[in-house]
Amino acid sequence: MSEVQTESVTLAVPEMDCPTCAGKVTSSVRKLPGITEVSPRTASGRVVVSYDPAETDRGAIEERVRKAGYAVVGGSEAPDDGEAAALAPAGAVWTSREALLLWAAAVFLAAGLAIGFLLTALDVAVAAVLDYPITVADVALLVATGLAAGPVLRNGYYSARNLNLDIDLLMGAAILGATAVGLFEEAATLAVLFGIAELLEDYAMDRARNSLRELVDLSPDQATMRRDGVEETVPVDAVGVGDVVLVRPGERIPVDGEVIEGSSAVDEAPITGESVPVEKAPGDEVFAGTIAAEGYLEVRATATAGESTIARVIELVEDAEAKKTRREQFVDRFAAVYTPVVVALAVLTMVLPPVALGADPLLWFVRGLTLLVISCPCAFVISTPVSVVSAITSAAKNGVLIKGGSHLEAMGDVDVVALDKTGTLTTGELAVTDVVPVGGREEAAVLRIGAALEGRSEHPIAGAIVERARAAGVEPPEPADFEALAGRGVRGTLDGTTYFAGSAALFAERGLALDGDHATNGGRALSAAEGETEASTAELLESLQAEGKTTVLVGTAEEIVGVIGVADQVRPGAERTVARLQEAGLRVVMLTGDTERTAAAIAEAVGVDAFRADLLPEAKVAAVEALSAEDGEVAMVGDGINDAPALAAADVGIAMGAAGTDTAIETADIALLGDDLGKLPYLYSLSHKANAVIRENIWSSLGVKFLLALGVPLGYVGVALAVLVGDMGMSLGVTGNALRLSRIRPD
Repeated sequence: MSEVQTESVTLAVPEMDCPTCAGKVTSSVRKLPGITEVSPRTASGRVVVSYDPAETDRGAIEERVRKAGYAVVGGSEAPDDGEAAALAPAGAVWTSREALLLWAAAVFLAAGLAIGFLLTALDVAVAAVLDYPITVADVALLVATGLAAGPVLRNGYYSARNLNLDIDLLMGAAILGATAVGLFEEAATLAVLFGIAELLEDYAMDRARNSLRELVDLSPDQATMRRDGVEETVPVDAVGVGDVVLVRPGERIPVDGEVIEGSSAVDEAPITGESVPVEKAPGDEVFAGTIAAEGYLEVRATATAGESTIARVIELVEDAEAKKTRREQFVDRFAAVYTPVVVALAVLTMVLPPVALGADPLLWFVRGLTLLVISCPCAFVISTPVSVVSAITSAAKNGVLIKGGSHLEAMGDVDVVALDKTGTLTTGELAVTDVVPVGGREEAAVLRIGAALEGRSEHPIAGAIVERARAAGVEPPEPADFEALAGRGVRGTLDGTTYFAGSAALFAERGLALDGDHATNGGRALSAAEGETEASTAELLESLQAEGKTTVLVGTAEEIVGVIGVADQVRPGAERTVARLQEAGLRVVMLTGDTERTAAAIAEAVGVDAFRADLLPEAKVAAVEALSAEDGEVAMVGDGINDAPALAAADVGIAMGAAGTDTAIETADIALLGDDLGKLPYLYSLSHKANAVIRENIWSSLGVKFLLALGVPLGYVGVALAVLVGDMGMSLGVTGNALRLSRIRPD
């Protein structure tokens, strides 16, 4: 059987701004043949549909969205609807046609209530329906209902067509029922207050979309290119891989690329969250959306606009919002049972007391109507997604990419953080830490010999020694008779003398005893106090190696000239990061493939609770599994590539320095886009707080509705209070509570 070829289309549906709306769109589109997946994204007002082009097409999908009651912005004439089209302009909520009709309805509602209760002399009958008099106040209330109820009745109609028992269907039924039995005050009040609640929720969602809108706005729309010696401004989508773009001071870099000319400090905060501008020169990588602070750059594009780091971040943030957390899945399951049960109770409230007890039918109809209003689970349903959207978009703006609400939730529940050493706790770049001359020589003499010999080697240790000599202004000579001694070091002739650079074993092979040689202090604490014996070379080696450093001896076959200590540098701020994670109640463990001695030195320097050394990749996986069994949920932090098995085995996998690295962004659950380990405490704090906010929203919305429901049979809660508190109040409350997450910032 041949494999089905599917295509994907993204439609801009700005009015789809809540889970209820998304449910209607999904239900309607799925009725088409050939639909393989429907992914509504309320955070951006877009829906992504995968389909078999042999069975359906884009036009049919758009028509199904419209049949769900929602307009498609752009439509088939604009195949590449962008994020900007999907995001309604700020402020449009209050000046839309629906809003203007609602304000007019509110005026008629106020007039009707005023005439009916205060200016009763004006409340005269103007008509009659089935012998029931229609007064001036009734007319005003009916006009208010007609003006305000249009959107909810229309949406309720589409809900009924798609068999969705949602808030629009319930509210529409309540308004029609109240009007049918002559409860004009209740119908008008319900229509106007619910309309205002919907506007406020739209406004709250628009605020929640601001974070995503800011991400979208990071990418310039245009780029300046040089073609055939002529500068021209083109849409950024027209820039191809290999094209050269020109970036002047203060401009945003339009595409990911490599600097080929010029230099500038570049503000990478929009991508990596790094607050300090990074100096860029020819050969350095730059990202779309970052800002050339002061210099001029020419950049060769390495990716198109649609494949840039910021484009991937935006796409993954939207994808993340579509992936439901465990709590969100619970809410959906609960709401699927809760709503029908409460609707049934509302119907029983209307029917049972009048039938069984002979109570006033109109009174209990109103109470049943009120219970129907309370049954709408809007605040309960949006309590989780609005929190997830707020947290994920806030994290993205601060250089942390969380690829799903489930990962956000899991990060907030971790008990232990496992950290790789190389490239995570350390910079991953070797540097010379100590140059200790022997026999009264100068440091420069040791560097001169060491750099001359190591300059021919491609080993990272050799590179570190050469770099240190260059920084110290030492010019090494060119050695003669150079030879690389595999696994031990190198040999070469300088000024007629044969020198060696390498391990202690290399010199031991030549019969050189280290115990008798004495090291000068070289600025180290190993210097001898007056009257004491200086440390031997062997003791010096032992001391350096105890600190986790690799030692390189420099000398001849007869004597040691000096010792050079090389180490992977502890990342600045690593110790503070570990301390802050521990202050948050987390256990911090280092996992490394390095030797026990090196691991112990780094572990002591940064203050981790424990470490495990000599770990091969499969052993790291076993270590993560053991930590999970001993301590609970584990977050593993590594480079996203070498540590991939351990990242996959952990409850949460976090990749360091993922900006510009496709593999790291795609494989990790969470990616720190910059090399800033200090974002870990922020990530945990944000995730932990998000979980707390979600719990607060869920239980407060349920609790308030429960209390209101208890007050209905007793006559303490009416339709107006049910809408103001149970629907409008709680929806705004949970949204406002969720938006607090956007204020959490890294230190």
